Parts: sequence; structure tokens; C-alpha cells
Amino acid sequence: MPSIERPEPPYLQVVRHIREQIKSGQLKDGDRVPSTREIATTWNVAMATATKVLATLRSEGLTRAEQGVGTVVQTKQALHLSAQDRAISIHRTGKIYPDGHYAKIRSAELRPAPELVADALGLELGAPVIRRERTTYTAEDTPVSTSVSWFDGALAGVAPKLLSTERLKQGTTRYVEEQTGRVAVGTYAQHAAGFASDDDAESLNVPPQSAVLISRNRYVDRDGGVVEYGESTALPGHWVFYEYTNEGTA
Repeated sequence: MPSIERPEPPYLQVVRHIREQIKSGQLKDGDRVPSTREIATTWNVAMATATKVLATLRSEGLTRAEQGVGTVVQTKQALHLSAQDRAISIHRTGKIYPDGHYAKIRSAELRPAPELVADALGLELGAPVIRRERTTYTAEDTPVSTSVSWFDGALAGVAPKLLSTERLKQGTTRYVEEQTGRVAVGTYAQHAAGFASDDDAESLNVPPQSAVLISRNRYVDRDGGVVEYGESTALPGHWVFYEYTNEGTA
């Protein structure tokens, strides 16, 4: 049974709870969201608070009103899962993607580490690294993002599936954890607007130099070592959600 905590405003706590259900795939595109009366009863909040919850979710583009049904989830053109979202999903559900989404591993091979990758993984320039390239699709087979993950080549012996184009349902970081005991406890992400390279444009079925969201992600273990370094490119119009507090910063 969910419960309200202080001091965060109650409506924001409920919004976060429902948003996380949407991001994890517990609530899928087209699923009905609890009504204002259901929210008020479940969370023991006022109707005005429950109304504000649904208004906030609509303003974020995660839901829409559907006549005769109520408020339903809309994520096909609104949501992009960040590296942090995927890591949370793995630990909560054991799956990296929401139901209906899937990925194709386009290549998996050993390569000499480029400078940026070597720096990110703490390796010498040109050291062997594993490179996995994938494209993610919706249930309608529409590509929404394409990405490359890099790992220390030393993992090839203990985590051989990283060099296979077989899809790892539990995700690469969880697979490495299962094979080595190294747990990714932190995710560091960078985002920037950019333009699609020729390869990314081909993967996403868009013209070269189309506007895209570019991300760099590092999954870090308890000792500060980088388990995985990733680079991804996503189509515009898909929102990434972050929450933080400004308390104590003034």
C-alpha cells in the first residue's frame, strides 16, 4: 500500500509513483491510469490533490484523456528511457526494456580502444575492448534509438555473451554482475543536442544530419571502476525525466 511521506508535496509523490510505473513498463501505452477518486482513496489525499496529479502527468506528455475511458498512458512518442531508467528497470523487473519494446544487436566484436573509450574505461589507448551496437524498436518496429556499449576486453573470457549478437534480456550490466560479481551502483549521464551521423541516420531511418539527442553513459561499480561505457542517439520529441531538489543550494 503506497503512503505519503513528507516534506515533498503529496501530489508530486503520487506523480513520481505513477511515472515510475510508466517508465518501468508496469503501465503500458493505452493502459488506464487511476481516476481522481481512485487516487484520492488509495493515497488518502484530497480530490484537489488527485486532480493535480493527473494534470501534471498530462502536462509531462505521459497521459491523455480518452472519452469513455478516462486518463490513459501515452508513451509511443513521448518517452525516452535514460541509462538510469534502464538500470532501475533491470533491478526492479529483471528486464531492460518495457513490454513491447525490443532491441536488435547489430554487431559484437573486439576492437582497439579509441581515445574517448580508453579514457572512460581507464585503459591504455588501443587496448582491446568489446564493442556492442544495438538499435531499439517499439512494438510497431519503429526505431527510437541506437547505441554502442563498450567494455574492457578482459571480460571476453568470463562474460563471453558480450561478444555474441544474442540479446541479453537482463541487460549487459546485470550480465556482467552475474558473471563477475561487479555491481554497477551508479550511473553518470551526459546529454546534448546534435545531428545524426550517417550510420545513426541509417539505423533510425532518418536523413543524415537530422536533429537527435546524444548521450554518454558510465555505469560505475562500488570501487569507482567503469563497468560499461555507452554512447546513444535518440530521435527528438522523446522526453527524458530527472528529479532533483534545490534545498540547501541557496
